[in-house]
Amino acid sequence: MAMRLIEIDHACVAYGAPPRPVLDRIDLEIEEGEFVCVLGQTGCGKSTLLRLLLGSEHPVHGQVRIDGQEHHQPDRTRGYVPQKYSLFPDKTVLDNITFGPEVSEFSLWGRLTPGFYRRRRELRVEALEYLRRIGLREADGRKYPDQLSGGMQQRVALAQALMTKPRILLMDEAFSALDPGTRKEMQKLIRVLWQSTGTTVLFVTHNTHEALRLGTRVIVLAKESPEHGSRVVLDLRVPDPCREEEIPHLVRRLESASENTEAAPVATAR
Repeated sequence: MAMRLIEIDHACVAYGAPPRPVLDRIDLEIEEGEFVCVLGQTGCGKSTLLRLLLGSEHPVHGQVRIDGQEHHQPDRTRGYVPQKYSLFPDKTVLDNITFGPEVSEFSLWGRLTPGFYRRRRELRVEALEYLRRIGLREADGRKYPDQLSGGMQQRVALAQALMTKPRILLMDEAFSALDPGTRKEMQKLIRVLWQSTGTTVLFVTHNTHEALRLGTRVIVLAKESPEHGSRVVLDLRVPDPCREEEIPHLVRRLESASENTEAAPVATAR
């Protein structure tokens, strides 16, 4: 039986003075191991929702709980892959991938101990394995980000996030800047990695076809009016397998929900 991992209870987010609502009355439960895609028009709060789960954003009302606990800052349980590659330009690919675990496991003084160098060797072995899994070669580990294509950089950013072995992976328009061919390759890669790791994934996208091909579930955010924050207007379970002939109907349903803010939440696709 799947375990409930994420609970968002009547969460509201507002910015500015006077406060301008961005998210309003968000209620959401996500089980461990789900692949949830988040759709919605520009400015509807999709990225804000990810930041709530990351712990870098906090609701003005309501609660966000992971394993029943509130988290007030980012930690290793949640990996994050932004739209723009988050790589350090002055570090090699291998150093980029191992940076997170090294910083979290060792203080500045701890890096002067023999244990640090032993652990660093272990991390580099792990990083090389991740390079293989994301389709890069060992020789690529010695390169710098500006020596890689956009698709290769995004693969490294994904390995960087997975290196900390997060229970939750948050991806914010991570493939939107890629050309169609590379984007399709990355879609296949993230599905394979999700299936092999069991990581819970929340994937923000504008592309309804991408959401249906990747997710086990798709939620749509939309505003009732400019004065209100966004809410969940549709919560759709994606059939497994999703037959090709079903996709046009589901795309219309998702796009209609995004445009029609009077739509009522729906739990399951049939």
